[in-house]
Amino acid sequence: MADNENAAAAPRLTRFAAKRAAAVTAVAVAAKRKRVALSELPTLSNAVLKPQPKTKKASHVTEPKKPAPTLPAPAPATAMVDEEDGDPHLCAPYASDINSYLRSMEVEAKRRPVADYIETVQVDVTANMRAILVDWLVEVAEEYKLVSDTLYLTASYIDRFLSANAINRQKLQLLGVSAMLIASKYEEISPPNVEVFCYITDNTYMKQEVVKMESDILNVLNFVMGNPTTKTFLRLFIRSCQEDKYPSLSLEFMGSYLAELSLLEYGCVRLLPSVVAASAVFVARLTLDPDTNPWSKKLQAVTGYRASELKDCITFIHDLQLNRKGSSLMAIRNKYKQHKFKGVSRLLPPVKIPTSYFEDLKE
Repeated sequence: MADNENAAAAPRLTRFAAKRAAAVTAVAVAAKRKRVALSELPTLSNAVLKPQPKTKKASHVTEPKKPAPTLPAPAPATAMVDEEDGDPHLCAPYASDINSYLRSMEVEAKRRPVADYIETVQVDVTANMRAILVDWLVEVAEEYKLVSDTLYLTASYIDRFLSANAINRQKLQLLGVSAMLIASKYEEISPPNVEVFCYITDNTYMKQEVVKMESDILNVLNFVMGNPTTKTFLRLFIRSCQEDKYPSLSLEFMGSYLAELSLLEYGCVRLLPSVVAASAVFVARLTLDPDTNPWSKKLQAVTGYRASELKDCITFIHDLQLNRKGSSLMAIRNKYKQHKFKGVSRLLPPVKIPTSYFEDLKE
């Protein structure tokens, strides 16, 4: 009996010994590998490195080195960017192509709302209702820490959808949260789920209704979800025209504040995003330094607009900043009163913009 037990145990011992021997061998092999500390790893650029040719044996004749090929100079950028500026976000070598691409996209009919859709398409929705919806969505975006691009895309989706479909006012908030759901999926790393957007409406709408509206929006917009928004151009213009007399953060926050105010106004729907962004930069610089002409040759080159061409939009944004319409919508103003935005909404520009600021700059 004991012999039988020993015979049965023998294969098990043999397998155990084999596994142990294999483990010991693996440890020994790993010990021979040279591990490189992170600090010793070479820093390589993103360029693909060509394999170096094998060195030949020493020769009595030394071949002369060929001069490095000279790359052709890039064409002048429509949006002028200082190539000596070390900011990689400016993409100096590609500035011209990027600017041309964005400018061509912003005028495409499939990415633009109808300028007068409230009057021509909508029956039960007014410009004031639209403003109230956007003001509420600003609070939602702030509450859930969504990036500003999500907010701008949301407003774009709403305007484009309303340009093609008449809806009743009871469905307007449903349109807003569904549009923000789509924009969040497009822009955010971790977008809020459908249940969150149901919750913020106090469960006025069920999950199935939000999903159905999401599908309707996507189909009406023909799944064209990527648009250059006012924020896209604002970011480019401000980064390209930093000056010491305008603190970079203050200028950025002031420009963002004014651009978001423009989202409330139905009258801005007809304007191109680049026009609104350029006008916001003008009024932001005017607010921070009223005694200096806010426009410059560099800004004119970067934006492609003369101040005289922006006059109507500048006046519009200036009136919004001074709240000359007496709007009671305060979400954006309260948002930019916070310390993290340097309280820029508390700053006011001069009541009247000097006429000389709209004159064409001399060459």
